[in-house]
Formats: sequence, C-alpha cells, structure tokens
Amino acid sequence: MTRKLTNAQIAWRAAQDIADGAYVNLGIGFPEMVAKFQPPGRQAVFHTENGVLGFGEAPPAGQEDWDLINAGKKAITLKPGAAFFHHADSFAMVRGGHLDVAILGAYQVAQNGDLANWSTGPKGVPAVGGAMDLVHGAKRVAVITDHVTKDGKPKLLEACTLPLTGVGCVTRVYTSLAVVDVQDGRFVLREKLPAIPLDDLQAVTGARLHLDGAVGDLVVPEL
Repeated sequence: MTRKLTNAQIAWRAAQDIADGAYVNLGIGFPEMVAKFQPPGRQAVFHTENGVLGFGEAPPAGQEDWDLINAGKKAITLKPGAAFFHHADSFAMVRGGHLDVAILGAYQVAQNGDLANWSTGPKGVPAVGGAMDLVHGAKRVAVITDHVTKDGKPKLLEACTLPLTGVGCVTRVYTSLAVVDVQDGRFVLREKLPAIPLDDLQAVTGARLHLDGAVGDLVVPEL
C-alpha cells in the first residue's frame, strides 16, 4: 500500500481546520497531539474534562507540576487567562454546547456519523466515559485515526459493529490516507494522498466513498 501519514501528520492536518479562538476538547492519547500544530496566528482555547480551560503545551521533562494535568493524566502548562473549575462545571460546559470542536480517536466510524471509540474487549476501556458527552455537546466532532486497523480491516464502515459512543455525531474524519466528510448519511471524499488511486482507497474503506466535486490532494509537511 501507499506510504501513509504518521499520527503526527494526521494531527497536523486536523489542526489546520481549527478556527482562531475556538474552544476545543482533545481526546485522550493520539488526539492530544493536535495541540502541537496550531497554524501561525491562530490560538485555540483548550478544554479538559477534569476542569481546566486555556492550558498549553506539555512542560519540559523534569519541570512538570503534577497538580496540573489533563484528563489523560499528562502534565500541562497554563496559558495567560487559564481557569480552573469543578469537574461538574466542566461537563456543564460540554453538555451546554459551549465547545466548538471535539477531536477524538476511533475504532470505527459509520457512514451516518455513528462513532465507536471504546470497547468491552479484553484490552478495552471499562466504560464509554466522558466521550459520550463530548460527541453530543460539541458543535463539531472530528475523528483522527488510521484508515485501517492493525490487521488491515476498514475502520470506515457502513455500520459500526462495536458499542457506540454516539449516534450520528461525526462530521469529518482525518485518516492516514484521506479526509472524509460525513454528509447526508454517506462518506464524501474531500482529500486523499496523491499517490493512492481512488480504487485502492475504496478497497480499504468499508463503505462507498462518494465524490462531490474535485478531490483535493492531502499534502502535509514532514514531521
């Protein structure tokens, strides 16, 4: 298969679509990388479920203040004007529709926007957690993910087979091969790696990719 994007490159591409001043929640793990790649002249306001608004990048190794962590228990720094609040108030922000964007990882995304990003399997997270609030509270929900599983099976499907995090919630998927919108119950291809033919991309996608005008080239820097 064509050389695919790294996780950092996927995160970079997702960061390009975040507006200046947007209130953004980044999922635990891989999505946290998005914060590293904000375009020049733009500054998002990052929110974490455990009660911080306006945090910054990770501190240098050895300079962590372990009273300052995000929901993934990773050390953070604070931007000027950062605020602290109760966990319940944090979720009131989420459920009240005050977040502009939520960016999460995924096991599966269905063509109607259903999201499965937790599992009850042997290595799974024991419960869906705050992601179920985020995907229905944020104004826009994006997913960043490899296009296929580790054993080569599609992650973009006609219907999810794993437990759902949310129903009809995803609007855009950034993968290692393409940028795909969820629109009118179908996947619409917006960008793809120039080196991968459309037929090859379709072969590793579990639902039909629809075209709506020209498909852009997915071009990212070396990171």
